[in-house]
Amino acid sequence: MRMSRILPTVLTLTACSNLGEVGRLPSFSPVETSAETSAMLNPPLPEKVEIRSPSDAASLWNASRGSLLGDRRAIERGDIMTVVVEIDDSAEMSNTSNRGRSGSESMGVPSLFGIPERINSQLPDGATMGSAVSTNSTSASSGNGSVKRNEKLKLLVAATIVDVLPNGVLHIKGSQEVRVNFEIRELLVEGYVRPEDITRQNEITYDKIASARISYGGRGQISQVQQPRYGQQIADIVLPF
Repeated sequence: MRMSRILPTVLTLTACSNLGEVGRLPSFSPVETSAETSAMLNPPLPEKVEIRSPSDAASLWNASRGSLLGDRRAIERGDIMTVVVEIDDSAEMSNTSNRGRSGSESMGVPSLFGIPERINSQLPDGATMGSAVSTNSTSASSGNGSVKRNEKLKLLVAATIVDVLPNGVLHIKGSQEVRVNFEIRELLVEGYVRPEDITRQNEITYDKIASARISYGGRGQISQVQQPRYGQQIADIVLPF
């Protein structure tokens, strides 16, 4: 009884929230509250200052990040790198199996000290102990299955180092939102990378990201039309048949 009262209320509130978006562009996720912004506003721990001679400070060839030939790769919290997502994956598998089995068994007692003859006289016409038991069985099964998959995706997204673990591994997060008419396409990337895997171009490929979480989707009018209605989703969950 209580659920019958709560369910209409929930559906009404959900419908009202969707009706409020009619005729409006889907809003972007706020950048100010993102993990990337928090990492940029919180500076990393100060580096150990190395004592250098005045000539080293004025040289263009030293190893500092600010020099002409210095390493400009992202290594600190708040630094930005480019993540290259290039997936070209295909798989095809086919499996077929067949099985068959047949068997037969028979047992009879034609003579045993005259006992079968006495039993035969008591059996119905046509029955005899000469073929007391006879069985046969046959079974067969077959099955086949196939899988064919083809995925191709190439994207570039800027990710920010949000944390540096004690072992030097970098925790990165990146997001990108593009609004076209009334549809937002969003790309999310997160995972852990090693500083040595970052190229001199300050890029890293997705296959070198540990615990990679890559999401490419959208939200807006087109995505809403492609989703089944709330009533249908509830019916698919609740109905047992």
